[in-house]
Amino acid sequence: MNAQSPLKDRRVLVTGAGGFIGSHLAASLAAAGAQVTALVRYNAQSSSGNLSFVDDAARRSMTIMPGNIEDSDCVRAAAEGMDVVFHLAALISIPYSYVAPRSIVNANVGGTLNVLEAARRGCVGRVILTSTSEVYGTALREPIDEGHPLQAQSPYAASKIAADALGESYRRAFDVDVVTVRPFNTYGPRQSARAFIPTIIAQALWRETIALGALDPRRDMVFVEDTVAAFLAAAVAPEARGATFNVGTGTALSIGDYAARIQRLIGVDKPIVSDPQRLRPAASEVLSLCCNAGRAASVLGWSPRTDLDEGLERTIAFVAAHRGLYAPETFVL
Repeated sequence: MNAQSPLKDRRVLVTGAGGFIGSHLAASLAAAGAQVTALVRYNAQSSSGNLSFVDDAARRSMTIMPGNIEDSDCVRAAAEGMDVVFHLAALISIPYSYVAPRSIVNANVGGTLNVLEAARRGCVGRVILTSTSEVYGTALREPIDEGHPLQAQSPYAASKIAADALGESYRRAFDVDVVTVRPFNTYGPRQSARAFIPTIIAQALWRETIALGALDPRRDMVFVEDTVAAFLAAAVAPEARGATFNVGTGTALSIGDYAARIQRLIGVDKPIVSDPQRLRPAASEVLSLCCNAGRAASVLGWSPRTDLDEGLERTIAFVAAHRGLYAPETFVL
């Protein structure tokens, strides 16, 4: 434990702790000496998701609580007495949001409402809401700052815009201490095949061709440890109250560029083929996302630390060591 950490001995709840970013965040909080309650989605296998990859000592220090973010009683019980709630639980698949938009709204908007209601009733100190760069849609200007217009180009993006607006309304109407962290595309070890970086890696490792959707959209990729550092900073900075923070590198490459870079790092040169099922509807595709993280730098003292090639190499190593988690022949919603 880090005796110097301002989070030492603080009572914190991480919703979505079994997920990609959530598991890294929970582990970092445990290492900082926080008293961590990790809310994971209930399942019959008693699986804690990506928390299974967390160091044994860190995992044993946590209280792992199965539940459902859509259940207000469950959320209030989990949040009771917490100094900080990091709300990461969500359905995040854009392709799935075309198939099941009601499920997306129920989880992302309803779940956020439950967290904010718990805070309103006095159960919680600060609430850290997790937004997404997808709320901006295709950039009207770049790099994108927090004042950029919000554009709902998918049901997923619409659900996150609504969740962000709920947070703002609870701050104004009920004086809830809400901070919104808006990561651009996060990548790193433990990320599922739903995301394009591990999808490219798995196919480059184990297929003869690499099947992708559109290659031209540009994305600003942030390594997961850097994203987690932004969450930790947002939890303790007094001047962060009520603010939204973009989290990104300020550099965006195309999907095709990332594919070429990953192939170079792996040492292969495989043909890229177009897979129609991986394409978004034309008006729903977000063409460019490049972050202006100036507010995070000035208020939180945050900046990204991880070089892209270093982050990709660490992600490649994880995927290569866990083939059973990836299905390179299958499109994962």
